Amino acid sequence: MFLQESETNDIEDQFTPVNGPAKLERAIVLENFPQSEEFSQLRLASEGTYASLIITGLHGRNILTEAAFNEIIELDRQVKSLETGNTFENLCAKTKGRCMSNAILDILNYNATEVAFSTITYPMNNGTFLGTSIGGVELKPDGSKISSAKAVRLFYFLDEKKRNESSDWLNGFLKLLSNYTEQKMIHVSYFTSVSRQNELETNSDSVIPLFSVTYFLAITISVLSCLRLDCVRTKVWVAMSGVLSAGMAVLASFGLLLFCRMPFAMTVASAPFLILGVGVDDMFIMISCWQKTEVNKDVEVRLAETYMEAGVSITITTLTDVLAFYIGLLTPFRSVQSFCMYTSTALLFCYVFNVTFFGACLALNGRREKANRHWLTCMRVPEGTGDDNVCCVGGAYDKGTCKEFEMPADSFFKNYYGPSLTRAWVKALVCLIYAGYLAVSIYGCFQIQEGLDLKHLAADGSYVGDYYDNEDEFFSDFGPNVMLVIKDEHFQYWNPTARENLDLCLENFQNLTMAGSDIPPVSWLSAYMQFGQHFGFNLDNETQFKSHLTAFLDHSGFSQDVNFTNNNIHASRMFVQTVNIRTAIDEKNMLNAFRETAEKCGKLQTPVDLIAYHPAFIYFDQYAVIISNTIQNILVATCAMLVISLLLIPNPLCSLWVTFSIASVIVGVAGFMALWDVSLDSVSMINLVICIGFSVDFSAHISYAFVSSEKSSANEKATDAISKLGYPIVQGAVSTIAGVVVLAAAKSYIFRTFFKIMFLVILFGAVHGIIFIPVFLTFLGTSKSHEKKQQNLKEHSDVIACTHRQLVSQNECPDSIN
Repeated sequence: MFLQESETNDIEDQFTPVNGPAKLERAIVLENFPQSEEFSQLRLASEGTYASLIITGLHGRNILTEAAFNEIIELDRQVKSLETGNTFENLCAKTKGRCMSNAILDILNYNATEVAFSTITYPMNNGTFLGTSIGGVELKPDGSKISSAKAVRLFYFLDEKKRNESSDWLNGFLKLLSNYTEQKMIHVSYFTSVSRQNELETNSDSVIPLFSVTYFLAITISVLSCLRLDCVRTKVWVAMSGVLSAGMAVLASFGLLLFCRMPFAMTVASAPFLILGVGVDDMFIMISCWQKTEVNKDVEVRLAETYMEAGVSITITTLTDVLAFYIGLLTPFRSVQSFCMYTSTALLFCYVFNVTFFGACLALNGRREKANRHWLTCMRVPEGTGDDNVCCVGGAYDKGTCKEFEMPADSFFKNYYGPSLTRAWVKALVCLIYAGYLAVSIYGCFQIQEGLDLKHLAADGSYVGDYYDNEDEFFSDFGPNVMLVIKDEHFQYWNPTARENLDLCLENFQNLTMAGSDIPPVSWLSAYMQFGQHFGFNLDNETQFKSHLTAFLDHSGFSQDVNFTNNNIHASRMFVQTVNIRTAIDEKNMLNAFRETAEKCGKLQTPVDLIAYHPAFIYFDQYAVIISNTIQNILVATCAMLVISLLLIPNPLCSLWVTFSIASVIVGVAGFMALWDVSLDSVSMINLVICIGFSVDFSAHISYAFVSSEKSSANEKATDAISKLGYPIVQGAVSTIAGVVVLAAAKSYIFRTFFKIMFLVILFGAVHGIIFIPVFLTFLGTSKSHEKKQQNLKEHSDVIACTHRQLVSQNECPDSIN
């Protein structure tokens, strides 16, 4: 009921750091430079409200031809004549009473025939910057004149105060362009300021149909893996109730959090797939432990023994998973916080339903088995021997052990896999394989790319992707025009020493490798000094400097760059053009370089207190925190896992092996995800948090089974642990992967990334659980005192089982108790 009002898909809110420096810098810009009636794209504090076209020549042809511009000018006319209750003329952002125009069309006077006769210089043409308007440029050998170009970009900015009307016009623009037929000379890609948001919201709806497929898969795998030919001992209903339990956990947890109005981010849509896999995993452990109990005991005793064996194990894994997700709440990304909150709460419900609802279903099924009733009809059937007709008789069990017959998979792990894993040459081979795994993982870790590419928020095949691809290909020679805001209201602009320091500061920015040294900064102060020199004013004098400033600003076009009120300059700004910002690494380096240079300016002889800002920095901020935050989360969670392991696994060395397993799986997942083209961003960060919890699961099960085994030697303990939990671990891994495998077919990068990392986590977690950790545990050896302690624990358990409400007769108790 409350899902719609709790949905929060705002990209800036969800996928950028909560208290990112750029958001604080934007607040300073907005405070000192409120939006002017005169529109200036350069001076926008946000992206603005706009529509944009990138027009390329077909087959890579030159776009600067008369034929191409005939089609471009016609397209421009269609866009401007678009009506959606309001005309473009009424809604457009205006400068001097006229709509903001496109420089390239102004140069040609909207006449295609002038292309052949116009001489256009690049990137500056008569004081106008064309770096963002013309792309794929080739210059003539003699200098800066354009000989050919492959792309032209047009912008249509709208008045931000008319947001509601603008929204209708932008939707009309998208409709017009989606129906635009391919022309003879040009190809058009299009984009609007609301496109990313619209595409992201559409994305989350695309996975809803996949959930029904997942549920079907989970039920099928659970039933098939618990199916027996014996019509009494088969666990069909138990398997289905386990899947139902996981489904109820999702419903209950999501219902509770939505009722509490907890924000529901798009990333949460992948949580049900995960919960389904995890819930079923715990179910397999409990069924496996139930099958190890003696069938002729009372149901209460069998259930008590099942909980004694499985209870600690599933409690450890639940605690570690839940804690890992709650630690994820520390991250500064709301999308991660939302996902972790929903998932951790769902896991808690999953645990509660497993030990209550599922336990009750197991007990009811136990009563059915005890009465030797058919699984489907619940009619009593004659007891079989194991070789009878499956439809007519059932309830066979091993007379020697009084336990159910082993399933073929259990026999494989007990009789073949476990013993072979403890052979010396196999151990050596496992160690060699592990060394190779670690080497490839560490190599991959050095290949990790940072940052979320905004085009990945749209679905595959979206018009947004086409636009971004063209932008990257043709318009990456020039990056953002960065705003430098001097926020010190006591800065003495008229003081020659202060100006020299400011010039030195600007020079430092210009000398950065990512700054366009041949493109002069846009500086009101330089223009004002030339103005004073021209008219013979002494601008080194404070009074003269301030008295002529208002007149200069009104006539020069710099009025928006100086906050001059009450005869005091509260703040001012200048602009530096960046170049060659092509990759996420370039964006990160640019952000760091500009901020470091701004910091150095504050340490000059006459300090210049300034900040560097551009609307894109809001998104670039993720680079500043993503690695440090991921490492922080992993370290905190790993320490927490160690504490839990020490408390619940009665062997410090085993707890250390579990912690080692976490580190090993994390390194593996991080390394292989880089080799699988997954970047480290807020989406994959979620998955690395998951990784911590899930890497504990399998190794904790095996470690606990190892230390609680009654066998004498380390090799026998490892074999015993594998025979008990080898098949449940495989079942759990397969069911969890089945839970997320349908996301591989999703058309969204976010959901595909979730699948890729979950696949790696479960694969490596399971491999550690049934291959690496058992082998490493055999290197421990066990002490006699520990064996004695284990025997005492076992006898104590038997006392409880025998005395509790006289569930078993006296002669069934061990001799030591009698």
